Amino acid sequence: MFKPLHNYVLLERLSEETKTAGGIIIPDNAQEKPSRGRVIAVGPGAYMGDDLIPMTVKADDVVLFAKWASSVNDVKIDGRDYVLIKETDILGILE
Repeated sequence: MFKPLHNYVLLERLSEETKTAGGIIIPDNAQEKPSRGRVIAVGPGAYMGDDLIPMTVKADDVVLFAKWASSVNDVKIDGRDYVLIKETDILGILE
């Protein structure tokens, strides 16, 4: 298993709707990458001086993240696609 370091979060992208509100089906090649994901693993947190700032998100949280953030990294682990991102680029937890 993969354990992120510092304030990194490993996400599994969740698929977005493939239909518009009007019922039009969006083909795969026209769809954007999803900006929702399920948290798979989190690092221990970031250090500010000698103090550890704990993570806000935890495994199994469903989150919304910034698609174009500089810390978004697509990675492949054991043949599966994931996103490795800094917690600061997560916009919120979906409940």
